[in-house]
Amino acid sequence: MYRPGLGELEAVIAIAREGSFRRAALALGMSTTALSNAVAKLEANLGARLFNRTTRSVSLSDAGRAFVEQVSPALRDIQDAMAGVRSQQQTPSGTLRINAFASGAREIMSPLVLEFLRLYPDVHVDLVTEGRLVDIVADGFDLGVRRADLVPADMIALPVGRVQRYAVVASPTYLKTHGKPQTPSDLYAHQCIRIRLPNGALFRWHFEKRGQVAQIDVKGPLTLDEASLSRAAVLDGVGIGFFLEQDVRPDIEAKRLTRLLEDWTPPLADLCLYYPSRRNPSAALKAFVGLAREFSKRPKS
Repeated sequence: MYRPGLGELEAVIAIAREGSFRRAALALGMSTTALSNAVAKLEANLGARLFNRTTRSVSLSDAGRAFVEQVSPALRDIQDAMAGVRSQQQTPSGTLRINAFASGAREIMSPLVLEFLRLYPDVHVDLVTEGRLVDIVADGFDLGVRRADLVPADMIALPVGRVQRYAVVASPTYLKTHGKPQTPSDLYAHQCIRIRLPNGALFRWHFEKRGQVAQIDVKGPLTLDEASLSRAAVLDGVGIGFFLEQDVRPDIEAKRLTRLLEDWTPPLADLCLYYPSRRNPSAALKAFVGLAREFSKRPKS
């Protein structure tokens, strides 16, 4: 009687999660050919097609959806049991997967992630950055990095990094020509770099001062969905930009950019590292959380 291996089950779950054979293969650290062969072998022995494949997309078949719904909890139990054994080892090893938005990843990269790798060279950190919010458990991550108000209530959250704030900035060249806005509504008369969110919607710039809230749908010559591109445009004098403070802090300090409307951008919720409560966390996860707790107690400049 055919008995599928753990690798074949993990392959199916990964493809369902990633929506792509290529991305699933990367997540599992194997070739796309090996992944396809594993799934084909499983489908042949089950006598059912688990995925609908076209040249452009991959989706679960009805049989595949039912299979994933039943197998996922059992596979998670197996992985937890294996993690329980690994947690008994004294030296952290294996892979630690972290999901973060790009600015949050940059905030913890040098002081936390790279320091962790220096202390625990047997651990591989897989850091994935994306704008959308994900279920870190369902998507196979050990940890997430988000603002505290975006962390699910059932997660353990640990504040890290400096206080989060928005920053409105422009180059001295732009301000010399166009002048400084004094209130958020003044932005309607300025050239602004518009922000497109991961879901395709345009971001409305948010301001708040002594209980007064303003949501500004700015106008301008350019719409972008990546902070580094917006920063380049603002540095070039194209218009005014709206960023998380840490994305442009060095430019403000070096006077390449001038901060505007600072009294309208109060602190946001803390940047947090978060993770699920597990009975048997891996040694690597325990070590990373321990280092993060130490890091959170250090004074932030």
